This record gives sequence, C-alpha cells and structure tokens, in this order.
Amino acid sequence: MGTVGTLRSAGVRAGDEVVVPAYGSAEVARAVVELEAVPVFADVDADSYCLDPAAVADAVTGRSAAVVAVHRFGRPAEMAWIREIGQRYGLLVLVEDEPGARPDAAESRREHARYLDGRLSGVRTPVPASGHRYEQYVVRVPGNGRPDRDAFARALRAKGVGCKVPVQTPVYRMPGLRRDVFLPETERAVDETLALPLDEGMTRREVQRMAGACNALGGLLQPAF
Repeated sequence: MGTVGTLRSAGVRAGDEVVVPAYGSAEVARAVVELEAVPVFADVDADSYCLDPAAVADAVTGRSAAVVAVHRFGRPAEMAWIREIGQRYGLLVLVEDEPGARPDAAESRREHARYLDGRLSGVRTPVPASGHRYEQYVVRVPGNGRPDRDAFARALRAKGVGCKVPVQTPVYRMPGLRRDVFLPETERAVDETLALPLDEGMTRREVQRMAGACNALGGLLQPAF
C-alpha cells in the first residue's frame, strides 16, 4: 500500500500533522505532503540515527495525527517507546524500513561488523543493538564536523575504499520541505557520519584491508570520543 495509502486509510487528512524523521530519505515527508498533511520533523537518537522518542513527544501538538518511524541503516527504531507515546496521545504509529533495505545475508554483514567494531580506531563505530542488520556500517569521524569527515573520506577513497556520506542534508532543508528548524543531533549526524562498504560478498581479507586503511589515517583525527 505504501506510506501514502497507509496514512490515508488510517484517516490522516489535509492539515493533520505527522511526526517524521529529519535524518535520512525525504520519502516519508513527501508522502505526508502528498496528502496535504504537514510533516513535523523530530530529532534522532545519537546512537541509532532513528527517531528519538523524547523528541517525538516534544513534537506532538493538538493537530498531530500520526508518527512514522524508520529503521535506519538496518538498526531498529525504539518502537516500544514510540508506540507508548502514540497510545498516550492517540496517534497512529507506522514503522518502515528505509529504501533499499537488504534483509537477506544479514549474518554475514554482522560478522564483518563485529570484526570492524574490534579493530577500527580513530572513528566512533556503530553502537551495537539487538536485531541490527548493518545495511550500512556507519561510523562517526571526530574532529571539526563536515570538513574533517570529508577530508577523511577523500583520503579513504584514494586508498581504494568506496566509502560514502549516507545523508547529505537534513530533510528540513530539502526543496519543498524547508522548515525554519535546527535539530542538533540531526545536524551532527549529517556532518560526521560516513558509511564504509559492508557487502555480504566481501571477504575477511577485504574487510581487514579496509580497517587497515582507516587506521592508517588516525593521524588526521582527534582522539575518538
């Protein structure tokens, strides 16, 4: 049915507010706009990059009709807390995987992730969580935000590591969705995160080479936090 159809069938109408993530794809916010409802952006949790339940509660108003949470990078959102907030305020609660999710071969990615968790230095590795499928292995690059992250990414690419910036801008700065808001954890995540390649077909030797390339750049960074 899709997000639009689910929201419409649940009774979300023009003018209703729907709480959505500010970090990630604009797909959910655009679905809300398609219904002529109003997307209200909530901040993310610093560890999961999913909706922060406390931020969801702060975003609720008398016009709120629904919350749409998205599992980010294969890590589940805190749905028990978000559903409790939904019950408290009488809101519809939806949960979705982000576009392109790959539930297959998750165990292979988990094995690679465990290796990287124990070997990487100079970056902040993902915080483990039950059910994490590691659709992307997203680290934080400490230092001066975007300039240091981008310099680190360029240096890694020069070493043959196909890393990428997972989210280029907060959704509330995208065309057609602009809002006069500033969500600090979303902003920090946009500026500091970097996705390292973690395909199920990678060999352990390839993962070792990637870890070595990252660790060799430790001199570019301030101590990991």
